[in-house]
Amino acid sequence: MKARPDAETTLHLILSRLDDMKAEDTVTIDLRGKSSLTDYMVVTTGRVNRHVGAIAEDVAKGLKGIGIEAPHVEGLPNCDWVLIDSGDVIVHVFRPEVREFYNLEKMWTSEKPAVKAR
Repeated sequence: MKARPDAETTLHLILSRLDDMKAEDTVTIDLRGKSSLTDYMVVTTGRVNRHVGAIAEDVAKGLKGIGIEAPHVEGLPNCDWVLIDSGDVIVHVFRPEVREFYNLEKMWTSEKPAVKAR
């Protein structure tokens, strides 16, 4: 049994796989110290449903190859938005119009305005 890789190793593998699969507009969001859910979130785009599914399957296969035995994958039946949760890194693979609609990057990267006390 392989030792579980650290977050940076996992992130490097994911980004390499996304590049190999011609994923588009890949954004990495560093959530260390901001979220207890994960260290990194990666948001990327596939051109069409079939491309989204192929990207997600390739990333999941790569994760298993480095010792993450059971990455959690959701959304493969429709391939509009596939989520891959490896623990330390969560990957969102979208079709372009679905990514634009949900706009996850904005939610996780914009600073929220301070709330004034009354």
